[in-house]
Amino acid sequence: MPDNAPESIAPALLAWYDANARRLPWRAPPGANATDPYKVWLSEVMLQQTQVATVIPYFETFTARWPGFAAMAAAADADVMAAWAGLGYYARARNMLACAREVARLGELPDSEAGLRALPGIGDYTAAAIAAIAFGRRAVVVDANVERVVSRLFAIAAPLPGSRPAIRQRTDTITPDARAGDFAQAMMDLGSGICTVRAPKCLLCPIAFGCKARTRGDPEAYPVKAKKVPKPQRHGTMFWLERDGEVLLVRRPDKGLLGGMRALPTGPWVDTPPGMAEAPMATAWRMLNETVRHGFTHFDLEVALATATIPRHASAPPGEWWPVADIESAGLPTVFAKAAKAIRRLR
Repeated sequence: MPDNAPESIAPALLAWYDANARRLPWRAPPGANATDPYKVWLSEVMLQQTQVATVIPYFETFTARWPGFAAMAAAADADVMAAWAGLGYYARARNMLACAREVARLGELPDSEAGLRALPGIGDYTAAAIAAIAFGRRAVVVDANVERVVSRLFAIAAPLPGSRPAIRQRTDTITPDARAGDFAQAMMDLGSGICTVRAPKCLLCPIAFGCKARTRGDPEAYPVKAKKVPKPQRHGTMFWLERDGEVLLVRRPDKGLLGGMRALPTGPWVDTPPGMAEAPMATAWRMLNETVRHGFTHFDLEVALATATIPRHASAPPGEWWPVADIESAGLPTVFAKAAKAIRRLR
């Protein structure tokens, strides 16, 4: 890489961004200051480990229903969690609500990385992104796209995640004092559309002149990744208890996986199939001849499906009775929505 390359990267990338920036509902045009920190904050929360195309319809729904911190702070937890259903990583939604309420209490969103990090659900990356994009602060913003671009640019040979401090240090060397928000978004756009995981479009890359991985002819070798450790397999049973055209739903505990979400009753998720353990009531359960599989971050889950129908006036466990014909509006997390779909098809 030429000696002056770090100083040359930002001007070349920003010129490319000015002509090629993606149009996104939360993004200001290149060179313009963000007009709504709420939208920047909301988009960054939603974009954590989630693709842009998936986030856009959720973002539009949320901003139409809750257009600012005060509106979201006043929202019922159940309404926000139901609107979030399908976006995954549900702790984000709980932290998002807590953050909105804290910002409403403060009166405004802090404009520094330190102030932002003090809020619920905002870590180093999100704080840097909001500070740069919403407030124009110089901040070193490193997401997965930036990791890939910088790993290739400097041919960083150490595998992830151990290479992250080096990646951040290198990103710092090319982050400009001015237009730091545009620079961060340009790096994200470059990683998303040009410096892709497979078959990067090096001939179209505005900073290919300084890329060590391209010079070596092996950009796809970066970033180097540590060997994947197989995820543990867990098993469970979900229970579909129906009466008079309605199905029993429960609210999962606020803390823990899928906390605060509506769900079908389920037994424990354990190493071996638990059968009828922790069924919501003693009745004539029928096991269906199909299972549902779902992958979580730290384990894979396979669930058996059990159904039962009870008379309208029969004694029943506590919960919420939801119309079967309208189950899609219950805001079930993806794994429970999969189970509900399979059960309705098979019962």
